[in-house]
Amino acid sequence: MSLVLVGGGSRSGKSRFALEYARRHTLPLAFVATAEARDDEMQQRVAAHQAERGTGFTTFEEPRHPARSIEEAGDRYGAIVIDCLTLWLSNLLLAGVADIPRETATLLRIAIDSPATVLLVTNEVGCGIVPDNALARSFRDLAGAMNQQAAAAAQEVYWMIFGVPMRVK
Repeated sequence: MSLVLVGGGSRSGKSRFALEYARRHTLPLAFVATAEARDDEMQQRVAAHQAERGTGFTTFEEPRHPARSIEEAGDRYGAIVIDCLTLWLSNLLLAGVADIPRETATLLRIAIDSPATVLLVTNEVGCGIVPDNALARSFRDLAGAMNQQAAAAAQEVYWMIFGVPMRVK
């Protein structure tokens, strides 16, 4: 149906906007969570996100293969929110996946082919200082390239600023 990218800085309202956008579509709705709650603080963040989206979404927990969840969802959902691409990227890096651009291209192809509207939530990490270590610089560079791939493939792109969506494509 369509691919929508929602990006912005930390705590900019990306997830809230993506959920609101998804709720305008035919029910049922799906949410693909890429986070892994490995500590108490992250468990609290996951719980807050779950409370925010409420019971209107079927949740798929897929830290490494969100494309599989999109394929499995098939034509059963009006909209699918993937939250978030940068956590997914972290998971791939920590798992030693070498070809991130290929993984991204696969995800985007499957999202575009889906009969559902797919919303990809991502963080903009390139607006700050140059990180002081190689892993952080690699992550920043890969995230920038991944976000560019996603924006090129998306029919709509939104940039969140202070909780306000600005459509850029």
